[in-house]
Amino acid sequence: MDPLTLAIAPPPDESPEQKTRREAEEQEAKRVSEAIDEALKQERLSDKKKRPVKLLLLGQSESGKSTTLRQFQRLYTPTAFRQERALWRSVIQLNLTRSVRIILDALEAQLAQNTNYYVQSHSNAYSYNQPGPSSFHESRTMNIMNDDNDNANESASFHPATIPFSDHLLLVMRRLLPLRHLEALLMAKLAPPEEDEATRLTFPPPVYDPHNGHRPSLNNRSSQPQELFVRSNTAWKHHLSRTASASTHPNPHRPSSAEATLPSASTANNNNNNQKAPERDAFNSHDPTQIIHSCREDILDLWHEPAVREVLRRRKVRLEESPGFFLDDIERVTSLKYLPSEDDVLRARLKTVGVSEYRFEMELSAGKESGSEWRIYDVGGTRSQVPAWVPFFENIDAIIFLAPISAFDQTLVEDRTVNRLEDSVLMWKMICQNKMLSKVDLVLFLNKCDILGSKLSSGIRLAKYVRSYGERSNDVDTASKYFRTKFSAIQREYSPIPRRFYGYLTSVTDITTTSGILASVRDMIVREHLKQSRLI
Repeated sequence: MDPLTLAIAPPPDESPEQKTRREAEEQEAKRVSEAIDEALKQERLSDKKKRPVKLLLLGQSESGKSTTLRQFQRLYTPTAFRQERALWRSVIQLNLTRSVRIILDALEAQLAQNTNYYVQSHSNAYSYNQPGPSSFHESRTMNIMNDDNDNANESASFHPATIPFSDHLLLVMRRLLPLRHLEALLMAKLAPPEEDEATRLTFPPPVYDPHNGHRPSLNNRSSQPQELFVRSNTAWKHHLSRTASASTHPNPHRPSSAEATLPSASTANNNNNNQKAPERDAFNSHDPTQIIHSCREDILDLWHEPAVREVLRRRKVRLEESPGFFLDDIERVTSLKYLPSEDDVLRARLKTVGVSEYRFEMELSAGKESGSEWRIYDVGGTRSQVPAWVPFFENIDAIIFLAPISAFDQTLVEDRTVNRLEDSVLMWKMICQNKMLSKVDLVLFLNKCDILGSKLSSGIRLAKYVRSYGERSNDVDTASKYFRTKFSAIQREYSPIPRRFYGYLTSVTDITTTSGILASVRDMIVREHLKQSRLI
């Protein structure tokens, strides 16, 4: 006889009373076991119902991942999104200040170039004083513009590499010097030095060598304007909230950081008392809003100066195509009562690194999905960070990959030898062919179509950078269709198993069109999520 059967068999001398009691105990044990099994089954079903929707955002740096996340938050957690709008004011002020600094760097480089050509033709005609870290050129760097030096003026003006600077522009550049310090102040506000999760980068001024007239090129990576970056999981918003709360009860015995870092009014004015100057008393304030408001007129003059536009054009500095561009909104953004709009928050630029998880529940306005938990993972976009994310994302419902197709004529910041469009194509291939992601739905956002249209309409030829584009029409509709076809073909070729292609032409800063796209993407993700949970 089987040993197990023998072990559970009733004793041979069992009495009728013992048998009745034994059978009753067995029935009770069976009932308890079945109840436990049913409870476990219901718990598993409940867990499936409660399983959060997981979405992964991928793409290179400045592809629009963070903006897409903010669009999700705006649409499906609108209350929280509106409550955080005021916190983005400091980020937008930093964006504007950084744009001004980039312009000033380009102008100073152009001044050096003007001087070089003048020195070559008129040696010892004048001297060029090396600037200090917080002062503009004290000497007239453009003495060639003086009326009493007509020959020099003629020589410099007609040289194709020079761009004449007016006295007013030189004065505006001096007046805007405090914004260099304001940038550091805003960076400290967003990324306090005691936080290990955030990094503040300083900006040493370009060094001019009076002996050989050398100034670093703006195209040189070492001289590129560096950018503040924070880790997405840092509590920078909470830090700003605490700072704002503390500012209502300042310590009168402690000097503000602005007072410690900003130059005095006399330095900013550079002793030009006969010139109309902004309200420089604001430089003694610890409030960046006051400081940037006092520079409003000078920023406007700088941005609308024809010589500035020509310098930027020649040096291929296209600020309008960069995230965080607010130079066309100077009067509004520099207002003392400025409160960022939803559109401003979407356009703001704050570089994030690493892998970060954002959790939120759909609000009632989200409809039948209200109350469901979503987890969106934002993966840092630099090339060195991309290989790290794959092992950490199991049970992902969908991946949204953002490819900025407007970047066909740009290179990566971290590797100037790699074209940005080429990098997006390589990343897309890597994602499509990854076996760990073979069952994950892929959603492609061919992003920044608005910038693509502007570039093509300005005369930039796509075929010059993408040879396979051939003789096709150089317009946004034809180009967008071409890119969509190419990326779709890559997915079909490289996917380990067949899967549907979800491709959208997007400009994720556009509220109207992106809202409809995200609604469609949400419905698709939720539908597939329910299928995976075996609820439909």
